[in-house]
Amino acid sequence: MGKKATKAADNMYYIARCEAANTNEDFSSRESAAEITGIDRTRLARIELDTINPYPEEVLAMARAYNTPELCNSYCARECPIGQTSVTEVTIDDFDRLALKVLGSLKDIDELRMSLIAISEDGVISENEQATFHEILDSLEKISNNANALRLWAIKNIRIE
Repeated sequence: MGKKATKAADNMYYIARCEAANTNEDFSSRESAAEITGIDRTRLARIELDTINPYPEEVLAMARAYNTPELCNSYCARECPIGQTSVTEVTIDDFDRLALKVLGSLKDIDELRMSLIAISEDGVISENEQATFHEILDSLEKISNNANALRLWAIKNIRIE
């Protein structure tokens, strides 16, 4: 790859393009990356330099071209006003690490199930059940995040969608 853009060094879109250039030299320049993604070269430069935010369809185009599905997750968690309230950014680790995280988050699933059944029996979450309910929600969030990270790994590495 040509010279590194120091102003863009910590930009996730720039980093994704640089990593994609390791396996596809077409991404070593903004010009060819712009052609492949369908994003104007100047606009791509401004996205990578953090002077403008990309549109969702541009993020999707970069994620597909660079084989970095985590860009979509990061965009939603960091930049989308709706996603910022409901999407948690995940980190894609190696498969074995992700599998262990998923299994670890599922180890108490029977206890969670029993607690949720007990709380929901009367159709009301009483004041003394609220702390347990919040723990259930936290555990479910952890399971969801680990499952999402594993799904993104699979999309990236074995190209499932």
